[in-house]
Amino acid sequence: MGLFSFLKSSTAHQPPAGPYRDAGTNLIYNLLFCDNLNLYKTNTKLPLVYPADVLFAENTTPAALLNIATGHTAETRIRILAYNRLLSMGHKPDKKELLGVIVEVGLDEGLDVVASYQDGTARYINYTGKLVVWEKTTAASTKLTKELFSQSEPILSKIGPWNQPRRPHPAKGNARITFLVSDGLYFGEGPVNVLFNDQMASPALNAAGELMKYLTAQALKSTH
Repeated sequence: MGLFSFLKSSTAHQPPAGPYRDAGTNLIYNLLFCDNLNLYKTNTKLPLVYPADVLFAENTTPAALLNIATGHTAETRIRILAYNRLLSMGHKPDKKELLGVIVEVGLDEGLDVVASYQDGTARYINYTGKLVVWEKTTAASTKLTKELFSQSEPILSKIGPWNQPRRPHPAKGNARITFLVSDGLYFGEGPVNVLFNDQMASPALNAAGELMKYLTAQALKSTH
């Protein structure tokens, strides 16, 4: 899991709401969006090491957070957390940078979610609640990640940031594509058939689908 290590037993403290039956899966789902610093803090093993110690410190400085956010040495999720804390302190970044893409599809059976981050890591949560955690990079996964980000940029250029709390997961029959950007969260949502046939959205959604298939195939290989 990289710097942060999450255990299902830790959710007993304050289980986050979510679309799945299992509290641990709901925790992972909410962590995908990197918009709740306290959720990360309460689910991070001690002792804290850099950059977590700086990121979670009450008296941390904008300069220290900016070093984490722009350093490109920390995991992408950590960089997003740093950017979001800077935004909460009134510091808007000079550069608009796409750091994560999350696609959610409300199926009859439940919610399918694939999350892709700039550093090549990814998560896939099946509607059953089964989870694929992707922490390494391969030539294939790097290509799929780059394609998803490339197809997402045109959408991002046409929409503005969402300045309210993140909405609950999309309902059955709806799809949502969320962009985690250095200056906030952006998203588009609509009926599945409409969004997947939209000229601007469909290339990114299809790219996310290809990444999801790859992650699932790799997970199946590891079980044999």
